[in-house]
Amino acid sequence: MLDEPLGALDKKLREETQFELINIQEKLGVTFVVVTHDQEEAMTLSTRIGVMDQGKIVQTAEPHDVYEYPNSRFVAEFIGSVNMFEGKVIEDEPDSVRIHSKEAGGELYVDHGISCAPNQKVFVALRPEKIKVSRRKPDQDVNCIVGTIEEIAYMGSMSVFRIRLPSGKEVRVTQPNFSRNMGERFTWEDQVYLSWNADSSVVLTS
Repeated sequence: MLDEPLGALDKKLREETQFELINIQEKLGVTFVVVTHDQEEAMTLSTRIGVMDQGKIVQTAEPHDVYEYPNSRFVAEFIGSVNMFEGKVIEDEPDSVRIHSKEAGGELYVDHGISCAPNQKVFVALRPEKIKVSRRKPDQDVNCIVGTIEEIAYMGSMSVFRIRLPSGKEVRVTQPNFSRNMGERFTWEDQVYLSWNADSSVVLTS
């Protein structure tokens, strides 16, 4: 049982110790139960994650599945950063769903079906790193919205953008800095287009 084992360490030492704990666990072949409030630490150390809400476990799965396929808004917002768009279902097929979202200012398309009533209120969860940013409008009618850059944070390995939509909704986008010239450069007050693939988001009914 490891209760906040890395809480007092600085960032670099914490990251190194995470991998050391993984090596110890693999060598000993025993189960570690780790208690932590650090989501990145939980993702790194675990083979399975249990997310608790008000004393109850609401989802247990491998880290990838908890992050990419959360079963509720609480799990999606608790594990990592996420953009959440409220909307109503306008088309529900076995392998896809279309949602009209006033917050997003357009139609959202997700490549998986859900079980819901017509016009039911749902939420589309979209991780910041799944979003592409461009000054030019992409060649797609759905999953494409426009906004204005309000904040930019350069963090070395990545850049973080806070983008305001016409509805007032704020969207967070993260982009890796693959090269030194950082590709297309953006600045404050730039109008940009945000787009993403149909398999990048997940629809949540609760």
